[in-house]
Amino acid sequence: MPFPLETVPNFSEGRDRATIDALAAALAAHARLLDVHADSDHNRSVFTLAGSEQQLIAALLAGVVVAQERIDLRSHKGVHPRVGVADVLPLVAIRPEEIERARAAALELGERIGSELGLPVFLYGELTVGRRLAELRRGGADELARRIASEELSPDFGPPELDPRAGAALVGARHPLIAFNVNLRGSLEAAKEIAAVVRESGGGFAGVRALGLELPGIGLVQVSMNIEDWRASSLSEIVARIEEEAIARGAEVAGSELVGLLPAGAVLGVTPASLHLESLDESQIIEARLAGEFGED
Repeated sequence: MPFPLETVPNFSEGRDRATIDALAAALAAHARLLDVHADSDHNRSVFTLAGSEQQLIAALLAGVVVAQERIDLRSHKGVHPRVGVADVLPLVAIRPEEIERARAAALELGERIGSELGLPVFLYGELTVGRRLAELRRGGADELARRIASEELSPDFGPPELDPRAGAALVGARHPLIAFNVNLRGSLEAAKEIAAVVRESGGGFAGVRALGLELPGIGLVQVSMNIEDWRASSLSEIVARIEEEAIARGAEVAGSELVGLLPAGAVLGVTPASLHLESLDESQIIEARLAGEFGED
């Protein structure tokens, strides 16, 4: 069989266990579910699945249906930016040569979400020129609705306005990235300043997107990151810089968390201690999980 693709859908629910379980069941009915990461402060759950193009498309369509039925964006509260109940739906090429398969699957997914499920769909990443997630999520659903009404933006598929309850879906194709959060004891201002220092747009590390967030549920703040080019920016170097900047601001690292899985190459030469993780093993590495699940090497 062809080498599996990965998908890492982000749904806007991280508190209600029944909804998280319903999403997991819908997804797992069609593709191999490898990981679930739910966060109550973010009020967001990230699922990691692998399979063929048609398996992943079927899984994501089923997940979107559950999200439409069970999540209401109008009453949703969480510290993470979002514009939809099925907020981000990327198709991921684990191997570079598989990116065209991921693109084709993502385009089919976007068209079907728009035509079959009636949600506006915006494409990003490898499917567009220069359109990034941060641009689409800037200001949240209300700002996206305003930009659509002013004809600054138009959905690529589906109806020409946001669904009041479900918002929009952001569909993309990409290579693997690392979603990694560093929790701090300190002020929200410090977290935002540190995020600005390490993100690429602020002159920091190449391929790093970062936000400073407050985590009221655990009394901490967070530097929440997507490391889009993990070959250019070492995870251990980024964490070390965050720790250095935290100390300079009277804060300290309280721990870190990996969201989903990470590429094997990203862990070469690192230890759990260097990343402020409690543990790091093969179960968290995408290639090892695929080998175990699909017999790939």
